[in-house]
Amino acid sequence: MPKKYGVKEKDLVVSHVVNLILTGKLRSGDRVDRNEIAHALGLSRVPVQEAVVQLEHDGILSTLYHRGAFVQPFDESVVREHHEIYGLLTGVASARAADDRNPEILDELARLVDVMRNNRESRAFNDAGWGFRQIVNDNYGGPRLLALIQASQALVPRVFWGAYTDNHDEVLATYESEISALRRGDTDAARAACAARSEVMARVMLVELVRRGVFNPSAHPALRSD
Repeated sequence: MPKKYGVKEKDLVVSHVVNLILTGKLRSGDRVDRNEIAHALGLSRVPVQEAVVQLEHDGILSTLYHRGAFVQPFDESVVREHHEIYGLLTGVASARAADDRNPEILDELARLVDVMRNNRESRAFNDAGWGFRQIVNDNYGGPRLLALIQASQALVPRVFWGAYTDNHDEVLATYESEISALRRGDTDAARAACAARSEVMARVMLVELVRRGVFNPSAHPALRSD
């Protein structure tokens, strides 16, 4: 696989392993073959080991001494938990933004919400949403909070959302609620908007995982798309 310049090799491995899980090629309890991954990505074992350490820290893999790395339990509750944590953590940063009400930051966030309103069926929608979150997180998240947000994003990969447009109206509504809360200085409403958006994202991902055959629809009747 050709190298992607500007992207850390360790991050390439993390994305690769998460993709294997989200496509059902790795399942709960499966052993992660580090040599196979290194070969598939054209990398040495060093970034693979670094990725395993991060994925264990993020709760996605576990390692057993002299036995290797294994996929942690991965089911509906795990997906919901990752999104719930992500919503809580981003809500902390959003509440700080509401308390601060910096006019320049608010203007930029409002501009991104306008982009989302005018591009509901395109990649620009998702790019504006991620830009909104990055501005809030970078301006109102300290090193520890940012590290936790990054860890909680392991199962909320940005690349996953580029192809999904059916739920843009729901997602947009949460951003409109958030920017309104930020302007009013309503910290509780800002947190609630982040939690609501994470609930939508979790539901979309779960339906997609059933469609892909990663989860059994009979075990998740509420997630059936038919």
